[in-house]
Amino acid sequence: MNIKRNVLLPGVSLAILLASAALSRSAPQHDKTNGIVGRDTTASLAPYFTPANTLKNTPDAEGFIRRWLLLEPINKPNRSNTVFTDSYLRAAFTTTYFPNQFTAVPKNGEKVKVDTQGLTWHALESNNFNIKLFRFASGLNKPTYGVLFWAVTVINSPHEIKNVRMAAGSNSASMWWLNGKETVLLSGDRRMVMDDCVSPRLTINKGKNIVWGAVINGPGMSDFCVRFLDENGMPIKNLTITYE
Repeated sequence: MNIKRNVLLPGVSLAILLASAALSRSAPQHDKTNGIVGRDTTASLAPYFTPANTLKNTPDAEGFIRRWLLLEPINKPNRSNTVFTDSYLRAAFTTTYFPNQFTAVPKNGEKVKVDTQGLTWHALESNNFNIKLFRFASGLNKPTYGVLFWAVTVINSPHEIKNVRMAAGSNSASMWWLNGKETVLLSGDRRMVMDDCVSPRLTINKGKNIVWGAVINGPGMSDFCVRFLDENGMPIKNLTITYE
């Protein structure tokens, strides 16, 4: 039996060979869909995200929504998170950054321009109950500090559900809307805690409902979690989640 062995050439160290192999693995791959060379974003977002698909998706066992459309981060420099007062956040979150900001559900792969930034929407499934925005940005080689993230998802209900509360947590500050109406504002410098803030009583309509969110952070990690609780404080799980 012939056994193939790796043979080091004179003057070539093992460290150099390993470094060369690592560079080869991380080198850009040819993207056959658009004819350009780019990173394998599926691999770069693992193990925190997988691409969303068209199969039926529901909240997880604890009711958390894991399927989201996420926009690549908007530059919003802040050296400290102490500036995130209610008034600052309302001004930051109600600024128009791109067309149809609250009137249309974006498409997966849709591109928008914010000032000089060209940004793309990504339809993703989170592998955790909390959506790790820092990992989303770093996985795409985007800025991770001094940024503003936008998130949107569509929940579908088989019937009208009254006296619902949206429960959200985020790192750092965030604001959330249901069907165009503000529901929760999390201000200040905070860590992500599940059900950190809950909304007043809401109604989930029969059929399609749109959830929008904005998360802002200066230094540090960024993530969020969202779920709906019924009038008894129990997670609502009989929903389907889409991204269109």
